[in-house]
Amino acid sequence: MKDKTETACRICGLDDGEVLFDTHGVPQYVICECCYNESGIGDDNVAQVREMREHWIAQGTPWFDAERKPDDWDPVKQLTNIPTRWR
Repeated sequence: MKDKTETACRICGLDDGEVLFDTHGVPQYVICECCYNESGIGDDNVAQVREMREHWIAQGTPWFDAERKPDDWDPVKQLTNIPTRWR
């Protein structure tokens, strides 16, 4: 069986190592501190993910928890963390 663990947000690509989807692909309902998406809520198909990502980008790629935003944060680079099937 293929390991379906995901640690990168499907919307913004933040990957802090926290498991968002376990080895079976089951969502862990973790809220992304960058885009504020909750894994397992509205990110279960590519069309929804793309729509949510487009909205986040249109808003100017805001960081929800600004106190935790890295000084050298690069949203374009972060987006490259998104798993291929969710791009």
